[in-house]
Amino acid sequence: MNVLIIYSHPNETSYNASILQTVQKHLAPEHRVKIVDLYKENFDPVLRFDETHKRRDLQHNEDMKPYRDLLSWADQLIFIFPTWWSGMPAILKGFIDRVFVTGFAYQNGPRGPVGKLDGKAWIITTHNTPKIFLPFSQDYAKVLKSQILKPCGIKPVKMTQVTRVEYMSDRQRKEELEKIAQIAKRI
Repeated sequence: MNVLIIYSHPNETSYNASILQTVQKHLAPEHRVKIVDLYKENFDPVLRFDETHKRRDLQHNEDMKPYRDLLSWADQLIFIFPTWWSGMPAILKGFIDRVFVTGFAYQNGPRGPVGKLDGKAWIITTHNTPKIFLPFSQDYAKVLKSQILKPCGIKPVKMTQVTRVEYMSDRQRKEELEKIAQIAKRI
């Protein structure tokens, strides 16, 4: 299976980095794994429209072709990112804006988007939101699942949320990593 990990965290020693390492370590060795580390790649998240950059032409943007090729190659997407201020990192949102574009990821149909991508996804997010507030907060893992990936044809989408990361003990952090390892082994 072709597995593409899309990773978004600026700190190489973060808990998200530990999650990335855990996922990599526990994926079956026969999988072909590629990683897009948006911060390491210094991905430019800014979407530009002007006389030479038209929205209708985004699917042909040569700068984004390597990312489109990776998405087309992948059978399994894995997103790893923190949730900040109820949203994904801006660099990841910019990646989605610039790569998951009409004509490539979906086509507009009479009843809404018609997905053009295949495969499944696993979204792993971390945040500090107390569980009591989760039902009332805008969670971009859910937005990514329901309003981006599914309309683009990617399903099923599994979600793993690690909450209250800042307040977890080392034991709790290890327990969460073990849960993630078990899921990675089943991919």
